[in-house]
Amino acid sequence: MNINLTLFAQMIAFAVFVGFCMKFVWPPIVGALAERKTKIAEGLAAAERGHQEKARGEQHAQTLLTEAKATAAEIVTQAQKRATEIVEEAKDDARAEGSRLVTAAQAEIERETNRAREELRERVAALAIAAAEKILQKEIDLGAHRSLVDSFAKQL
Repeated sequence: MNINLTLFAQMIAFAVFVGFCMKFVWPPIVGALAERKTKIAEGLAAAERGHQEKARGEQHAQTLLTEAKATAAEIVTQAQKRATEIVEEAKDDARAEGSRLVTAAQAEIERETNRAREELRERVAALAIAAAEKILQKEIDLGAHRSLVDSFAKQL
């Protein structure tokens, strides 16, 4: 056997094998690699978009959180203001009620004082008449002398 012929036959077999691989094996492998490369590139792009969306979402969430805190602070301020107003209204109502009660009590005291004065005047008039009757030893007609009794009661 000749080494040249074997070498030449091996070269032809290798060339046929390479040609076969180039025609039937290599294109699907290259296609699969290209498809995988495309998927990886799309995945990386999607990951980058995801990071950007995440950053925008975090920024939006921070903005919303800041707005919510400002709104909450405003609501708390309004609630405190309203609570102060309610307390002041309650104080004013209590003062008005107290003033009304004092006025009513003063009016009642005035009525009772006037009633007591009238009762005292009537008793003094009756005592004066009784005293005058005893002094004069005769009965004085109250109806006939009513004007005298009234003027005497007014003087007292």
